[in-house]
Formats: sequence, structure tokens, C-alpha cells
Amino acid sequence: MKKIFSLLLTCLFSASLMAQSVRPIPYPVIPNPKFVKAVEKGTRTDTGLPGPAYFLNQTDYTIHATLSPSSKMVRGWEQVVYTNNSPDELSTVVVHLHQNLHKEGVVRNRPQKLTGGMNLTSVNFNGEQLLERSSSREVGYTINGTRMNFNLPEPIKPGTTAAFEFAWSFEVPEAGAPRIGQDGEIFFVGYWFPQIAVYDDVNGWKADAYMGNGEFYADFGSYDVSLTVPEQFVVGATGDLVNAEEVLASQTLKRLQSARLTDEVVRVVTAEDRGKSTQTSSSGSLTWKFKAENVRDFAFATSDKYLWDATRAKMADGSFKDIFAFYRPELPVWERSADFARFTIEFMSDMFLPYPWPHMTTAEGVIGGGMEFPMITHIGGGRNDQSLFRVTFHEIGHMWFPMIVAQDEKENTWMDEGLTSYNTAEGSAAFWKQDSWVPERQGYYRIAGTGDEVEPMRHGDQYPLDGGARGLASYNKPAVALNALRGIVGQEAFTKAYKEYAKRWAFKHPQPYDLFNTFNDVLGQDYDWFWTTMFFETWTLDQAVTKVEEKTSGVVVTVEDLSISAFPTTVQVTYASGETVTQKISYSTWISPTRKVELTFKAGKVERVEIDPGHFLPDVDRKNNVWEK
Repeated sequence: MKKIFSLLLTCLFSASLMAQSVRPIPYPVIPNPKFVKAVEKGTRTDTGLPGPAYFLNQTDYTIHATLSPSSKMVRGWEQVVYTNNSPDELSTVVVHLHQNLHKEGVVRNRPQKLTGGMNLTSVNFNGEQLLERSSSREVGYTINGTRMNFNLPEPIKPGTTAAFEFAWSFEVPEAGAPRIGQDGEIFFVGYWFPQIAVYDDVNGWKADAYMGNGEFYADFGSYDVSLTVPEQFVVGATGDLVNAEEVLASQTLKRLQSARLTDEVVRVVTAEDRGKSTQTSSSGSLTWKFKAENVRDFAFATSDKYLWDATRAKMADGSFKDIFAFYRPELPVWERSADFARFTIEFMSDMFLPYPWPHMTTAEGVIGGGMEFPMITHIGGGRNDQSLFRVTFHEIGHMWFPMIVAQDEKENTWMDEGLTSYNTAEGSAAFWKQDSWVPERQGYYRIAGTGDEVEPMRHGDQYPLDGGARGLASYNKPAVALNALRGIVGQEAFTKAYKEYAKRWAFKHPQPYDLFNTFNDVLGQDYDWFWTTMFFETWTLDQAVTKVEEKTSGVVVTVEDLSISAFPTTVQVTYASGETVTQKISYSTWISPTRKVELTFKAGKVERVEIDPGHFLPDVDRKNNVWEK
């Protein structure tokens, strides 16, 4: 990244050009002071690689929880062993209480059902009970909305561990809550236990309040979870089911095992099997035990109404991953869910990194869209084939961003949603064998250049709450930007850089500057002009073919730039013979400054001239991109 002095010179030059009715010059990407300090400390680099002093803290959870469907209550106990791998003594610790989103008086940015939030009945640190305090200066803890702040009796020193224990309960909110809910038949439970926040090398404690819109930021760790539910309730969850013989009926277990030996979809639990798919017990309940390694969260879905399908996905090394789908029989389109999930795991594993965990589960349920957690995704029903495929691919695509490449979704929503939206378009194109990048289908163009548009580089809780700005800035515009960059640098170079970013930051916490720097590094060129234009500003691109002249000396094509953004341009001439010839206008030509360029092609009869024939660039008015005789 360039120095501040370079930024000042560029801004002065930009102001001078604007006074001459010429475009602003994109300024260099200047990382924030905290990132600069991390580079100086050696935890980050300005080439996009993690630094030699990079660290991650570890969170290892043991959880015992019981769900009572009749009362809709979850009651739990947990122990968290926290490992401080940072160079700092931690005298304070921050814990997320996400269920307090549903507590009266808590700040929210979307309406919520009020359930009373999370009720803590016991809190311990290293075996010592801690009490809630009114002042953060006292030893104990304070609660502010969805955050719990500990003032510890003794600091957690570098390289040591500490143990926290919590006992807690809450009511599962009705359908319509984000990332959790129940409709009386299905319970999907996420954001459901006290979770230690992230202490990272850039921010220290990074624990933004959970207000409903922004998603999550969590450290990696292990989970040993025991879930007690009524018998005949089947459970899909993060992690391996390690006591299948204790909870599944023999027929269910046999079918589940057979699914691991075939590429066909096996109906593990059919409509006729409901009511006899699990073991029975004198207490009327069963405890399902799950274990997961190197994941950043845990969620589960359970119902006695679920069907259960299973198949397998094949990895490049010949190994297999289990694929599970849980859904109600009233939604027959879900019979394709396991197939869709298998395709996604195989496609994304080839596109980036092999899927690292033992299974992937889709669970039909009580939200309108979808929500991802490690190894499980929650998807609302009522879809056709294409809709179910797209949401399935998108949510499972999140296993790579942010479940493997674990950026901060609350701070930088686009790093999670935008990258996954690009990947979903690629997966949809491959599965349905059709173009997913038709400009008219990209939501970005609906508000680009209007007063409703906002830039992607904005905190996830600071988008406007209406008008679609959040969705387009964090989902579609970044996807459109990545597609544009691919068109500029070429498929091979783009793929190399994209894969390298995933490889460098797998199971780590990247910042936006790490992504920008990695691409610049791998591509061997400074693309700050591109990052500035597409991620820090709302500038638009509008290039037009304004004149075509057939002369004896050649065909002269005039291209004009009518808006703000400068992009390298491919111009294609199609002759009456069917022959096509292309020329390129460089970025440096447009930024020189120039508003009009004349290109001379060989002489001949011209039928068509088109700017950006591959439809990569984010041109907001493509009607003037084409000239036809």
C-alpha cells in the first residue's frame, strides 16, 4: 500500500481534474492505523501473507443442553477452555450472549420477538464463582445488551489456558427470528450459548453488539456437545454423531451406513418411518452426542417431523464426505437437496480447498432465506428447483467464506456475502449450464449511481435499513466486482490469486487489506484503483460507442467515457464476413485524462461494434455499448 503522502498528492490531482470536468483519480487504498500497526508488529504483511508473529486464540467447548419442545426452552451448561496464544496478558474477557437480542430494551436494527433473552444461573472462572456487578472495575462481570464483560480476578497470561463455566436457559423464539427459531414442529437452534469473543492481532477484543443484521465473528476450537431431545426427534448438527448406535433405530442406522457406500440418495428416514426412527427410553428422551474439531460455531436442527436423506460427496483424493438433508414431506422439491449439497461440496472443493469436515447437512425450516453454520445450513422451504439449488449452494458456499477463511462478518459483510455470491453465480452456471452473469439479472444495476447506493466498505450494522442498499453493497456489487476483475486480468490469473487468498487465510482471520494485498501480490500489479473504485466509492462506469466510420484507410471507432469510473476496455468489431477483431483501451489511457478515444481497425464492411463483449465490466448503461449497422 502507498504512503499517506501519495494519497494527498492523488487527492489534489483529483480535485484539479474535477475542476476541469474530468473524472476523479482513484486514490490508493490506505489501511486503517490498527492494520498498519499489525504490519509493524509482524502479525500481518503488506503483501497479503500472515506475518511471522500472527496468532489465533483457541476456544474449546463442552456443552450439555436439553430442548423441551412443549415449553420451547433450551437449558444448558457449558465449560469453555480458553487458550491465550497472544503476546498479551488478558485481564478482561468479552463473551457474546446472542439470545439477548430478544430481551426487552436491547438495541436492535430489525424487529424481534421478545422472549426474555438469556437467563444465566451460574458463572465461574477457573472454578471460582463470579457475580454480576454494576461497575466494570469490580471483579466479576457486567452485561450490556448482547455482550458480557469479565473483569477477571487474575489475568490469563500468554501461552496459558483458563476455564469458564456457564449455566443458562432461554426460550427459542418463534419463526421469523434471524438464525434461530421454531414453528412448533421444527427447532433450528443457533446463536444459542455463551460464546467467547475474538481477541485478534488487529483490534484486541473485537466484540461488536449483535443487533440482528450483522452476523458473527468467532475463533476456531473444538466442540463436545450433548443434546437431549424427545425420542423420535432426529437431530442434524455441527460435528460427528459419535453415539449413533445409542440413539438410532437399527433400521435407521443400517440405512445411514449404506448411504456411505453408494452415490445414490438413500432415504434414511421416510414418512412411514417417523415415530420409529430412533431408540426408545424409559425417560422418553435421548441424548445425541456430537464432536467437532477446528470449527468456529455450533448449531443444530431437530424435529420429529423430519425425513432424512443421505448420500456422499467425493473428494479429489478419493475420500468421501457424508451429505445429509432433513426436511418435511410436504416439500417434495427437497428430495433434490442432498444432490444439490453434494454438487456444491464437490464444486467448491475443486474451486478452492477440499472440504475439511466429515459431513454437510441441510435442514429445512423456519426462516425465509438461509443461514450457515459449520457443517449445517438452515434453509426456508417453499422453493422450486432453481431457488433451492441457489440458496443451498450459497449457504454451503459459506463453509469456505467465512467458516474456513474466517473474516469478521459484522465489520465487513461483503467479504462473506460478496465472495460467496460470486461463487454461487459460478456454481449455478456450471450446474444449470447457463450464463449467470447476464447484466440485467444483477441487482447492482438497479440502484448504481443513485442516491440509494452505498459503498461495500462499511460496517455491517451501518447500512441503511431500507432501500436494498445493504444487500447490493454486501452481496451483489462485490460479486459484480470480482467478475469484472476476472475479465480484466483473465481467468487463469484471477483463479490463481483467488485460490491463493483462500490458501493463505484458511483457518485465520483476514482483513479486507489482506485480500486486496494478496491479489496485488499474486497478480504482480497494483490494483488499488480497482479496489478504490468498486469497494470504497459508488462511482459508476458508462462507456459508449459514439461513432463508426468506414474509410478506405480503415474503420474508425470512437469510444467515449460518459461517467466517473475508469476501466480498461475491450472493443470488438464484427465484419460482414463474420470475422471479429478486438482492440483494447488501457486503464492508463482513460486516466490520462481522456474522455474520447479513436481506434482504427482494418478496412471492411462492419456489421457490429461492441464494448466489453464478454459482459465483464460494471457498465451501468449497456444500450450504448453496441453499434449495429
